[in-house]
Amino acid sequence: MTVARVTEIIAGSRAGFDDAIRSGVERAHRTLDNVQGAWVKDMKVVCEDGKIVEYRVGLMVTFILND
Repeated sequence: MTVARVTEIIAGSRAGFDDAIRSGVERAHRTLDNVQGAWVKDMKVVCEDGKIVEYRVGLMVTFILND
């Protein structure tokens, strides 16, 4: 029987949402074993002086627990 767990992480990037998602999944993969996928829970931007300075995503990362 396979058991999965879901954990929430937040990742950011100055380049865009795609880059924030990519870096979040890559970072989760370095820390967690058996990462199977992720879904974007929310997206937001950080603004300074009316300009976007960072893109942030909340990711729900799914990984399989080891026996």
